[in-house]
Amino acid sequence: MTMSPTPVNRWQKSSFSGVDGEDCVEVAHAAPHVLLRESDSPATVLMVPPVSLLALIRQVRTLNSASIKSRAS
Repeated sequence: MTMSPTPVNRWQKSSFSGVDGEDCVEVAHAAPHVLLRESDSPATVLMVPPVSLLALIRQVRTLNSASIKSRAS
């Protein structure tokens, strides 16, 4: 689902924003959802329930951890 950001949303940039700080994802809270957007395309906003974002983060961490372990073997 996409929605237009409003001035009340306080966007926070990811701490992993690339060398120039331009390759990043931004996040904002809009109860009961979390809003996500790409800094290069701020007009497109993804609205997700916090539990869905948490599941995605956990999955990415699991896949990243498995990838690191397989490279070490």
